[in-house]
Amino acid sequence: MKLFVDADACPVKDEVLRVGERHEIEMLFVCDGGIRRPNSNWARLVIVDQGTDAADNWIADEIGPGDVCVTTDIPLADRCLKAGALAVDHRGKAFTPDNIGSVLATRNLMTDLRETGMQTGGARPFGPKDRSAFLNGLEIVIQAAKRGKAPR
Repeated sequence: MKLFVDADACPVKDEVLRVGERHEIEMLFVCDGGIRRPNSNWARLVIVDQGTDAADNWIADEIGPGDVCVTTDIPLADRCLKAGALAVDHRGKAFTPDNIGSVLATRNLMTDLRETGMQTGGARPFGPKDRSAFLNGLEIVIQAAKRGKAPR
């Protein structure tokens, strides 16, 4: 099992390191530059070419069954699931085959509304409760990956 992190704008890198080290999982922090190498023997920084979706494409090409991806990018989560991997967002919500279709549809609807000029608001501020929820959610996803099943 490998733990892939879409690291460019990931607010939970420290939490990923804590959980990954506890489970002794290889962690790949993928970005197009601008972050420091994580301080862990289990972690590696992967710098990809700059460009739209370069990190996402690298992750989607490298991830496989039994791996886990931490991302807020819903299309990337969908690609990871299709590759047999599991995915979780920075608030600890697992993306699953059962929920990815509706999550993608909602994302696409909101994108269409914003393109028409409609003000749709944004995500609520990220806080300590979200960090705690992420730690719990990542633990659940990793345990599910170890069992070879989708998280509940």
